[in-house]
Amino acid sequence: MGTAISLDLADDLPAATLRELAAHTFDWMREVDARFSTYRDDSEVRRLDRGELPLAEASADLRAVLERCADLWTATDGYFDAYATGRLDPSGYVKGWAAQVASDRLVAAGAPNHCVNAGGDVRVRGHSATGAPWRIGVRHPWEPAATCLVLTGTDLAVATSGVYERGHHVLDPRRGSPAVGLRSVTVVGPDLGEADAYATAAVAMGAPTGLTYLDGLPAPWQHAAITDDSRLHHSRTLPVTP
Repeated sequence: MGTAISLDLADDLPAATLRELAAHTFDWMREVDARFSTYRDDSEVRRLDRGELPLAEASADLRAVLERCADLWTATDGYFDAYATGRLDPSGYVKGWAAQVASDRLVAAGAPNHCVNAGGDVRVRGHSATGAPWRIGVRHPWEPAATCLVLTGTDLAVATSGVYERGHHVLDPRRGSPAVGLRSVTVVGPDLGEADAYATAAVAMGAPTGLTYLDGLPAPWQHAAITDDSRLHHSRTLPVTP
C-alpha cells in the first residue's frame, strides 16, 4: 500500500491472544498489498490491467472490490474513478476497505476495542486502553507535525484524502488534469472503504463543487475540508474536541 499500518488493541486479553490477533491483522494487510498493489508487477490488479488475468479467474476479493468501485463511480457522478489515470488503480477504496475488514474481523474474534490505522485512514471501535473514547488527530495540511482537528468517538471510520504530501496528484477524471481547490478532505462515517472513496471523490471535484457534494452526503456521514486558501469547512455535527 506504500504506507504504514498500525494497530492498537485495547481489550484486556492474554498476551498470546493479542499477539495472534495482531499477526492475523498484519497478515491480512500484507495479503491485500500483494493482491491490489499498483507497484508490484505480479499483483492481481497489475495482471488484470495488462490483460493477463481474466476477470472470471480473479479472486473473489478483487471482483467484489471492482463491483464496489463501479457502485461508487455512480454514487459520486463519476468523480471516484478507479481508471482515472488510464490504468486500473482502486487504491482510493482498497486501503479503507482493507482496514474496515480488519476491524470487522477483530470484533468477530472478540476484540471489540481497537484502533486500526492504515496511513491515516482510521477505524476505531469501543474504547481506548484508558477506558476513554478514541481520539483521532487529523493532520494539519501545512504543518506535518501538527493536527488541525481532533475527533473523538467509540465507533468511527475516518478517512482523509489530501494533496499535502504528493502535491495535486488526484486527477479530475472529467478533465484528466490534477484537481485543485481542496487541500485536505476528511470524511467520517460507518464504513472506512466508503469514507475513503468519498474523500477521494471530493478532492477530485475540487472547490466549490467538492464542498457542495460533501454537504449533500446523507446522515450519518460527516466531513471536514480545508481549501487551498486555508478555509475550514465542516459538518456542524462533526465530533470535534479541543
